[in-house]
Amino acid sequence: MDSLVGSDIVGSVEVYVKDFMSRFDASHDYNHIKRVLALSKSIMNSEREKKVNVIFDTDTVILAALLHDVGDKKYVEPDHDPENQIADLLRERGASEELALKVQMIATHVSFSTEMKNPELINTIISQYPELAIVQDADRLDAIGAVGIGRAFTFGGAKRSKDGMQQTIDHFTEKLEKLGSMMKTETGKRIALERTQRLILFRSWWIEETTLPL
Repeated sequence: MDSLVGSDIVGSVEVYVKDFMSRFDASHDYNHIKRVLALSKSIMNSEREKKVNVIFDTDTVILAALLHDVGDKKYVEPDHDPENQIADLLRERGASEELALKVQMIATHVSFSTEMKNPELINTIISQYPELAIVQDADRLDAIGAVGIGRAFTFGGAKRSKDGMQQTIDHFTEKLEKLGSMMKTETGKRIALERTQRLILFRSWWIEETTLPL
C-alpha cells in the first residue's frame, strides 16, 4: 500500500523525533532512528514480495519506525504518559484516530524487554498488525553487527558501568547474540545471521586480546 498520510505529518514527526532524541547518548540518537527507518523500509519491501497475501501499511511502518523510541522507559519524561504519548502527538499533527492508535500500539511493543515479559502478546499483536514484525526486526538488527557493537560500547560508556568494557562484552552473550532467534521476518532472520556472526567474531578477538597472562 502506498503512503497516504500527508508528507507534512511525516515531516513534522521527523522534526519532533530529531529534537526528542537529541538529548540522549549516541546509542539512541536520531541516527539510530534513521537506520531503523531505512531497515524497516527495506524489510517491508522484501517481505511484500514473499508474503503477497499480507498487507504492510507504509504509513504505519514509517511512523512506527520514527517513533519507536518515544516513550521508551529508559528515557521517558516525568510529565509524559508513555501509553498515549505517541497517539497524542500524531493526533495533534492530523493523523486519523485509527492510525494514531495503531502506531502507538506497535511502538509500545517493539522493545526486547516487553516481548520477554509476554511473548504470546507480541505474537497476537503481530497477527493483527504485521507492521510490528517489520519495525521490531529493524530495531533489533541495529543492535547487532558492526553498528550494534558501536552502540553497545557507547551505551556502556554513557552509563559508566563499574565493570567497564567487559560488561558490554557480557551483554553480547546475555542479549545481543540471542536477537537473531527472535526475528519475525525471513528478511530479518537472514540479515541477523550475518550480523550475529560479526558479534561472535568480535567477541573472540576480545577474549584473545584480554586473556594474556600477566
